[in-house]
Amino acid sequence: QVHLVESGGGSVQSGGSLRLSCQVNDYTLKMYCLGWFRQAPGQGREGLVYHNRRGIPTYADSVKGRFTVSRNNAENMMYLQMTNLKTDDTAMYYCGAAQCHLFNNQGFGVWTEIEAYGYSGQGTQVTVSS
Repeated sequence: QVHLVESGGGSVQSGGSLRLSCQVNDYTLKMYCLGWFRQAPGQGREGLVYHNRRGIPTYADSVKGRFTVSRNNAENMMYLQMTNLKTDDTAMYYCGAAQCHLFNNQGFGVWTEIEAYGYSGQGTQVTVSS
């Protein structure tokens, strides 16, 4: 069974930092490629980062240089370190998993239709104030 549980969200001022965590299980790590996406109120999903089969991340331009994904496979954890946060980063943040070949073919489009392509957690809220 796929297991994805996010934590670490909260409120922070513009320019601040947060680290999100995603707890996964061995099955999820072995069978899927992982990443993060977010959804702001009234907006569609925005893919932030996904790993390829070798674990190499691809970042969206909107977060490149500010967000860093990391993994601790021994502890079944994935993290999203977010720095220089902006008010536009306010959203619900999700970790997700999907078959790796889907990311090869569709890139960030996988996150747009994650219900059809894979799995996500319940989300963790990030609020950035000015």
